[in-house]
Amino acid sequence: MKRVSVAEIERAEQRIRPYIRRTPLLAYAPGVTLKLEYLQLGGSFKTRGAFNNLLSQPPPKAGVAAASGGNHGVAVALAAKARGIAATIFVPEIASPAKVAAIRAAGADIRIGGARYDDALAACSAFVAATGALDVHAYDSVATIAGQGTVALEWDAQADAELDTVLVAVGGGGLIAGLAAWWRGSVQVVGVEPEGSCALHAAMRAGKPVDVEVNSIAADSLGAKRAGSLAVAIADTSVERVVLIADAAIVDAQRTLWRDFRIAAEPGGAAALAALQAGAYKPAPGERVGVLICGANLALETLVPLVSA
Repeated sequence: MKRVSVAEIERAEQRIRPYIRRTPLLAYAPGVTLKLEYLQLGGSFKTRGAFNNLLSQPPPKAGVAAASGGNHGVAVALAAKARGIAATIFVPEIASPAKVAAIRAAGADIRIGGARYDDALAACSAFVAATGALDVHAYDSVATIAGQGTVALEWDAQADAELDTVLVAVGGGGLIAGLAAWWRGSVQVVGVEPEGSCALHAAMRAGKPVDVEVNSIAADSLGAKRAGSLAVAIADTSVERVVLIADAAIVDAQRTLWRDFRIAAEPGGAAALAALQAGAYKPAPGERVGVLICGANLALETLVPLVSA
């Protein structure tokens, strides 16, 4: 199976650098640093992989297509707009209205492709087969994973001291695969998934991608029914483990981020911090931990009751 090399991540960084933001670090607690990737163009890390896809190959006349819970769709729509390419984005019915609005604002043709992400993925695949559009996969492609791996490359360049461990939320696995492919064991990479949406955890236990039920507050960003085969292959050798958290812990982390830092993180964006707060991951004394805050595409009407409760 094709692996993702450090050189591919370095090439991705060179391609996408003019198009993306360098996101800052923030001290959270002694020994714990947050990387604020939610400040990325488009509101999530997904923009890195989207631009790498569109810059690494010429798009067909039919343009590009993508299936997304929301954030990947926003990213592909923005990348396509910047490149002057037509984009068709398939989202499930559970997609956040804020993400749907952002996709439309970027000028993409948005289509509702069923109840869940897998339904949108099937609709997108049918569209690609019928039109010849370039399928920009949300997590299971080398170009996507290499683009997401630039988060780790950038983080290394920013950190005042070396990291021991990084906590990262997992959906289909493209982000964690990119980080793990860059660090290759030099930094311990720990995945975080909701109890109700744990595709990579299940895959690592089974030794291969398997289907899981999806029922979580974070399903619109961490709601893959099955982890990507590339991500699972990388995780088998370079991800230390995956921990599971309850939806209530995610909500608590969202509240903490707003209360203490005025960060309005979506559920998936707060999941990695939830693992630390809830004790699903307990650092050793003196361990230097990085936490990736990976997305913040949520509607204000969702934030207000959350932070005022």
